[in-house]
Amino acid sequence: MKTLENFKINSDVLMEETGVWTNGKKIASIGINVSKGLTMHGLSINVNTDLSFYKDIISCGIPDVKMTSIEKELGKKIPMNDIKKLLINNFKHIFVNDSIKTA
Repeated sequence: MKTLENFKINSDVLMEETGVWTNGKKIASIGINVSKGLTMHGLSINVNTDLSFYKDIISCGIPDVKMTSIEKELGKKIPMNDIKKLLINNFKHIFVNDSIKTA
């Protein structure tokens, strides 16, 4: 959500659904898998995504979900390296810097 905020995209989490939403459309997903004692976590943000790929799938098991992307919300493509840098910096700020302060 912080990365989206950097692009002036307002986002929310919905208590009844997973992921991150903007204007009633899903823009980011999170996931977790536990198998044989191994935990895997993941996240995705639709950046310059071809949204037509979603027309035949039920994203995250949510019927009739509308998907969006940063490109669609802004009306322009965003370089993936810009997103990567922002995401890493925001992650470090939230999970590394804040954990050092509370330790």
